[in-house]
Amino acid sequence: MIDALNEDAPRAPGRARASAQAPGLPPAPAHEGPAVPAPPVAEAVPAPPAHEAPASGPAAVPRDTLRAALTLYLDLHAHPELSGAEARTAEAFGAHLRGDGATVTHGVGGHGVVGVLRNGPGPTLMLRAELDALPLTERTGLAYESTVPGTMHACGHDLHLASAAGAFTLLARSAASWSGTLLVVGQPAEETLEGAEAMLADGLYERFGTPDTVLAQHTAPLPAGTLAHGRGPIMAASAALDVVIHGYGGHAGTPQLTVDPVVTAAATVMRLQTVVSRETAPSDQVVLTVGSLHAGSRGNVVPDDAELSITVRAATDQALERAVAAATRIVRAECAASGCPRDPDLTVVSRSPALRPDPAVTAAVRAAHEREFGPQRVTDWPGSMATEDFPRFAVEGVRTAYWMVGTVSPRQWRAARSAGRPVPPNHSAEFAPDVRTALPAGVAAMATAARQLFKETR
Repeated sequence: MIDALNEDAPRAPGRARASAQAPGLPPAPAHEGPAVPAPPVAEAVPAPPAHEAPASGPAAVPRDTLRAALTLYLDLHAHPELSGAEARTAEAFGAHLRGDGATVTHGVGGHGVVGVLRNGPGPTLMLRAELDALPLTERTGLAYESTVPGTMHACGHDLHLASAAGAFTLLARSAASWSGTLLVVGQPAEETLEGAEAMLADGLYERFGTPDTVLAQHTAPLPAGTLAHGRGPIMAASAALDVVIHGYGGHAGTPQLTVDPVVTAAATVMRLQTVVSRETAPSDQVVLTVGSLHAGSRGNVVPDDAELSITVRAATDQALERAVAAATRIVRAECAASGCPRDPDLTVVSRSPALRPDPAVTAAVRAAHEREFGPQRVTDWPGSMATEDFPRFAVEGVRTAYWMVGTVSPRQWRAARSAGRPVPPNHSAEFAPDVRTALPAGVAAMATAARQLFKETR
């Protein structure tokens, strides 16, 4: 369906770029909207070996639909944008939706995009995908790798957008088979856990209609072409805290005349480890990470301040509350023990509840996926300590469904195993979904779920 575009693709020396047309696929239909630079694709990309192809899978996505979704994916992957700066990504996504008949609005809650297709009476469904990338320098060596230094789609948001766009195309072209209102949302600033709340605060539901159900999917290190549904929490509740410890700087040769914030910060980092080991029940799932610690610039100077960034994750909102309270108490107590001249500054940068999709909707979507993909390609998801702001969309009365889309090809599995290392996961500079299999699955999974829910609530 799609020629190999990942590990089989030649690495283009000097980042040479080729035609926007993937081998073997017809030209994509033109879309309205602002012009977007053509996506780069490797020349003479070989087809995958026959034994690498999935044994079974969803009904074939029409070639022109897949071709347009692939073109969008390659373009977005090569031109990633960070949270809050997704202007180009939003324009490209909106142009695709507009070209398939959506009424498109930009600038919702930042660079958020909302496409609306009203198709008679019935339920309102919302498909959500994310616009933003991560501050990483890509090391995949792909011919279509990021052209933006220090920025990369390392979490699959480009594949989410392309899948949602492809699903919208399928639904728009089969409008006679369903009735209701379809919303497609490109959400900004997911990686900073700000975008969902910003879109809601900007009147997302008031302006475009409150959906009965919101659907989303996410890439995961599972075999490409497979899907996974969870029971219970799919992702963790989380809180991010920034801390500034205030000391009193001076000369390294006279430490008795200073209050050293570096020592206080080090003691704080070590004591914070007891939040999980000594203050959390073994039956609870809690992770606390100090992701950054910055203080001073010279070895012979005691600095005035030290800065820490802390992330707390938990499987339940209650466990998160307890862990955040414990972390706050420890930071303040260590500063008091060190005789800091003033209390530390603690700022909750972001917060998100645990992701718990609606059980009834999940069961209906999973059953539809099993019929479409075959039960052997739909598996269980055990949950993870990753986090999302998608739960924000589940205001009172709004149900949600959320599932995982596998991205790893057999060759990637074998290469990682022979090298004695894990497959590069999300947020890795080497993260590279097997697009030839993952993208058709993502398009079909989203369209299948939407059709099922339109059918059930007609």
